[in-house]
Amino acid sequence: MLQKKILAAPSIKRLPRYLHIIKQAQMDGAEYISATTIANELHLVSIQVRKDLGITGIIGKPRKGYPILPLIESIERFLNWDTEKKAIIVGAGNLATALTGYPEFFNHGLKFVAAFDTDTKKIGKNIHGVPVLSIKQLSEKVSELNATIAVLTVPSKVAQECANIITKSGIKAIWNFTNIKIKLPADVVSQFEDLTSGYAMLSVKMDSIHND
Repeated sequence: MLQKKILAAPSIKRLPRYLHIIKQAQMDGAEYISATTIANELHLVSIQVRKDLGITGIIGKPRKGYPILPLIESIERFLNWDTEKKAIIVGAGNLATALTGYPEFFNHGLKFVAAFDTDTKKIGKNIHGVPVLSIKQLSEKVSELNATIAVLTVPSKVAQECANIITKSGIKAIWNFTNIKIKLPADVVSQFEDLTSGYAMLSVKMDSIHND
């Protein structure tokens, strides 16, 4: 099942965007939503939306669309967003502040329980209610906090060192926001997040406007 989900990566990346539109329709009082409605909002084709939603196991009804409540539940269950996951963040800088302050993570089951850093000026403080601890405490605190995810936001030059500390603590999932690919044991999963990719696309789109 996991392999099938990974193969469906492009569809998975679109599901959160669908979920936002579906929940907005729910707030507006709708009981059903069609693939065409979702597609029009995102400038996609309806057949793609139906294919994407199909991986969650739900089937729409002819001329009515998808029942909204079961559709939300189906998407959140497929994404494992219906269960709480506790996370630590390693590197208590500006990006960590932005991530811990983003409410949608909490709404989708991701709860930051601690941040770790080497800067004594940050240790002992809080960012959005998340305590900042010394990285020397990471290994002993992970099991106590019951954390299963580590978010890596440190400078690239210390990314691998921090990743080693994280994996030795027993955490098996790392969300990597640094600009290097870290080496990890075979039993540890990771997701590399390149923030410049989105800016690159926006920049190219801007250039196309100027050149039209």
